[in-house]
Amino acid sequence: MIPMVRKGAVVASASLALCLAAAACSSSTSSPAASGTTGTSSPTATSGGTTVSISVAAFDRTFAAMAALKPLAAAGKGNVAVILPDTVTSARYVQFDAPYLTQALTAAGLSSSQFSVQNAQGSSQTQLSDAQTAITKGATVLVVDPLDSGVGAQIQTYAKSHGVAVIDYDRLTLGGSRQYYVSFNNVVVGQNIGQGFTACVKDWNVSKPNVLVMKGDPTDNNATLFAQGYLGVLNPLFSSGQYVKVGEPAGTWTPSVALSEFQQQFTAHKNINSVLTPNDANAAPIIHYLQTQGVKAKTFPVTGQDATTIGLQNILASYQCGTVYKPIYLEAQAATALAMFLRAGKTPPTTLVNGTTQDTKSNVAVPSVLLTPKWVTTANMASTVVADKFVTVGQLCVGTYAQLCKTAGIS
Repeated sequence: MIPMVRKGAVVASASLALCLAAAACSSSTSSPAASGTTGTSSPTATSGGTTVSISVAAFDRTFAAMAALKPLAAAGKGNVAVILPDTVTSARYVQFDAPYLTQALTAAGLSSSQFSVQNAQGSSQTQLSDAQTAITKGATVLVVDPLDSGVGAQIQTYAKSHGVAVIDYDRLTLGGSRQYYVSFNNVVVGQNIGQGFTACVKDWNVSKPNVLVMKGDPTDNNATLFAQGYLGVLNPLFSSGQYVKVGEPAGTWTPSVALSEFQQQFTAHKNINSVLTPNDANAAPIIHYLQTQGVKAKTFPVTGQDATTIGLQNILASYQCGTVYKPIYLEAQAATALAMFLRAGKTPPTTLVNGTTQDTKSNVAVPSVLLTPKWVTTANMASTVVADKFVTVGQLCVGTYAQLCKTAGIS
C-alpha cells in the first residue's frame, strides 16, 4: 500500500457473481494462499429463510454487491468495530480504507450507530483500548489491522474471552486467534514485484544486473510474504549467475532508514546497478538520491508497491519500473462481507472465503479472503489506478508530468 504502507497490501475487477437464492449461485475460483490450500466453509448461509451467497468476483468499484448482505444486517446482533493502525506510516487508512469501509458497511444495511471506524494513531495501547471500549459498547465483530502481532494477539485474546469474533484486516496476527483474515495474496504481490523487476531489467537493457535486494520491516508478516514472492523469482537467477545479488539489508518500512541502507550499500559496492524495493515510499528517496548522483532514466531498475502518486510519477519519468496496485475498495468490501456473516452468526460461503494463510507462530491455517494484486506500468496506468480514481489526473499530471501523462494516454 500508499506511503510507507507495511503491506502495504487487491483483486483485478471481475464479473458480477452474486445471488440470493442458492440455485442461482455459481462458485468462483479460489485465490490460493501461500500454503496452496483452500477454504472449507459452507457455500451459502441462510438468514430469516433467505439464502445469502456472495462471491469475491462480485466486488467492484460500485459497491453494488453489498446490497445482497442486507438480510444479514436485519438478522445480526451488535455492532461492527473497525480499528485501523495509524495515520503516519500509511496515508491509505485515511484516504481509502476508512471511507471505503464506511461506504461498504452502510451499503450492506448497517446504520451509523451499528458500526464504527477508528484509527489507533500508531499506539498499541490505544488500539487495545479502542477494541476493549468497542466491545463494552456492544461490538460483536472486530475488524482489526494490528499495528503488530503483539497487540493483535492481545486484542484477540480479550475478544475471545468476551465472545466477540475478530477479522484480521490486511495484516495477519501471528500467534492470534482470529476467525478470518482479509488481504491481498501477499506472495503474489512479491511475485509481481519480482516479475516486474526482471521485465524492467530486460526492457532497460541492463546486461549484468548487480542487485541490491531490499525488504520491509522483518517484524511485519506481510514483508516476509512479499520477500517470499520476489525471492522466488530472483533466487534462480542469482543461482544461475545471470544476476548477482550484491546485498540484502535487514529491511524497514521507514523511507529515511531505507535510504540510509541503500546509501551504505551503494557506497560500499559501486557495482550496484539495480535495486528491488518493496514499496513506493522506500523507493522514492532512493530514486531522488540516484538522480543527484547523475543516474539517467531507464538505466537503474527500481521497483515499488502501493501505487502512490510519487511512485506513479517515478514510473512515468522512467525511474521506477512499476508498482503493485491493490484496489482497497475490494478489500473493504471483502472485510464487510465477512463481518456481516459473523454478526449474523452465519458461516461465510466458499465463494467468499477462497483460501487459507498460514499462521507460522500458531501453526494453523487461517481461513482467508485473498485478493489479487496488479502490476501497474505506464501501459496500464490509465485503465487501472486512474480509472478507479485511486489517483486523480489533477494529482498525477502536474508540472513536468503533464506531457508524460499525455504520452501514456492519461487525460
